[in-house]
Amino acid sequence: MDLVLLVDDDETTNYLNERLLKEMQVAKEILALKNGREALDYLTRVEEPNAGAEYKRPDLIFLDIKMPVMDGFSFLEEYHKLQLDEVDPVIILMLTSSASFYDLEKLKTFRKVRKHFSKALTKHDVNEIMNEFFKKI
Repeated sequence: MDLVLLVDDDETTNYLNERLLKEMQVAKEILALKNGREALDYLTRVEEPNAGAEYKRPDLIFLDIKMPVMDGFSFLEEYHKLQLDEVDPVIILMLTSSASFYDLEKLKTFRKVRKHFSKALTKHDVNEIMNEFFKKI
C-alpha cells in the first residue's frame, strides 16, 4: 500500500494511529489532515492533470466523524457529489470516539464507508483491515 490518509482533528489520535501503522509497515506513506475540508482539497488536487508527485491517491482513508470546519458526514456527502473515486475506489473507514446510535445509523447511508472502528486503532484492528481489504496475493 502506498498511502494512508488519517483525517482527524485530534493530534494525539493521529500520532498514535500513525505510529502504529508505521510500526506495522502498513503503507509507504501516512498523511494526517485535520478535517474533511483539508482532505477534500487534497483529493481534488490528486485528480488534477498537473498534480505534483506529492499528491498521490490514497489506498485507505481513516475518517473521524466529529471534526471542526468539515465533519466526516459532510466530507462523505461532498466526496460523493464530486465523484472522487468513481474510477479507482478508495477504502474509507470511519474512526469515532463516541459511536452514538444516530451516528452509526447515519453511517449506513454511505455506501463508501466499509466499516467503523473506535479510536485509537489497535494491532487487532489493523490486522483485521489488512486481511479484509488488502489481502496480499
